Amino acid sequence: MLAATGEQASSALLAIALQAEGMPAVSYAGWQVPIKTSNAYTKARIDSIDDVRVRADLNAGKVVIITGFQGVDEGGNITTLGRGGSDTSAVAVAAALKADEALIFTDVDGVYTTDPRIVPEARRLASISFEEMLEMASLGSKVLQIRSVEFAGKYKVPMRVLSSFTPWDIDLTEEANSGTLITFEEDQQMEHAVVSGIAFNRDEAKISVLGVPDKPGIAYQILGAVADANIEVDVIIQNVSKDGKTDFSFTVNRNDYTKTIDLLKDKIVPALGAADVIGDPKICKVSIVGIGMRSHVGVASKMFRVLSEEGINIIMISTSEIKTSVVIDEKYMELAVRALHRAFDLDQPAAA
Repeated sequence: MLAATGEQASSALLAIALQAEGMPAVSYAGWQVPIKTSNAYTKARIDSIDDVRVRADLNAGKVVIITGFQGVDEGGNITTLGRGGSDTSAVAVAAALKADEALIFTDVDGVYTTDPRIVPEARRLASISFEEMLEMASLGSKVLQIRSVEFAGKYKVPMRVLSSFTPWDIDLTEEANSGTLITFEEDQQMEHAVVSGIAFNRDEAKISVLGVPDKPGIAYQILGAVADANIEVDVIIQNVSKDGKTDFSFTVNRNDYTKTIDLLKDKIVPALGAADVIGDPKICKVSIVGIGMRSHVGVASKMFRVLSEEGINIIMISTSEIKTSVVIDEKYMELAVRALHRAFDLDQPAAA
């Protein structure tokens, strides 16, 4: 309830401000719409949105302001959606209303090839596919919450990331076509770069369960217990068996590092007869993303070569059709991002 009060104050103040300008407006908290969610507090997921009340107000010519970041569970309790949850709320409402486009106004003017604070030459993308944006968001890009992109892709709602700080007198048509459009891959105006962006995540920690019996069900016993504790696992590696034993490694969010270590030491190691649990909270993940990787060979090997030339050791590797991620020591993160951004010519405008 306390965490949700900020959005309620903001939405009410905005409605008051619009009314002062002679514009009919109404504000709703998430529970009034209602935006129905699960009861996983701080990480609630949206189950459904009732659009009847909102549509009635829109048809009456009112501006409808809805609090982001929050909803209500089956028991009538206020829930929150987690960091960036307002993005998810906005896209979910847009999907419920079958809107033509969801505009996300934020503190940046679009999606960049990487973080401009790390690489000043980073370039704003005019457009990017849902698939690429989903990977970028999941791999550490903080522009949009991953669930907002999932919603947009699932319900086919194009999104546009815009800046909240554009001049007040900017032409509306110009502003509506600025920022970055997140849309469908088949859109003919999509940029066709082999690699569209470099994502990174500092909030990673590696955990290894050593000397695990190499037999069926071990991965489930380890990761099942971790999942039951509401801890998300990312990169997973199991080493080759030696003398019937193996080492099982995976990464979690750094905030969950201590909790995961304690869980494994208290419950899993004794149950499995494993040798030990060790970890490293000072790692990071750096990823290259691009739908062009599907049709180009040698992209991953080029990434590995660039990192090798910079003297950066790769701890773990994870790949998919449109991304390659590596786990490296945190101290090399900025060097790796700059080197890869330069190697894949991301400071150069992509061919349309």
